[in-house]
Amino acid sequence: MPPIGVEGMLRVVSALALFDADGRVLLQRRPDGREMSGFWEFPGGKVQEGETPEEALVREIGEELGLSLVLSCLSPFSFVSYSRGGGHFLILLYVCREWGGVPRGLEGQETRWVRLSEARDLRLLPANDSLLAALRTFL
Repeated sequence: MPPIGVEGMLRVVSALALFDADGRVLLQRRPDGREMSGFWEFPGGKVQEGETPEEALVREIGEELGLSLVLSCLSPFSFVSYSRGGGHFLILLYVCREWGGVPRGLEGQETRWVRLSEARDLRLLPANDSLLAALRTFL
């Protein structure tokens, strides 16, 4: 296996399917000026050296959305593997139904609660589209 986090090698990303009491999932739109701007995605981010995927998710969700997560409330759900720009990415999707705070886009991103059936109408990042399809199949 190639080293994790080395440029041109495997990058591990933790993503979150956060569900509200009405069964809607929270998605965020990548802001202008960022790579792949305008596309919708599950919140999350890259796992840093020394972090577990779950720790990275707790950190990223706090930084991006101002939410507090509890590790025990994160349930691993699915993953997708893909190559882009000379690197390879492994996205690990977790599901969560309990958190603290009110989600707000702290990094300039738009956020939206959507039903799984409505999410297919959004312009999703291709890897996130695959994860959404898995959620629709199993939930």
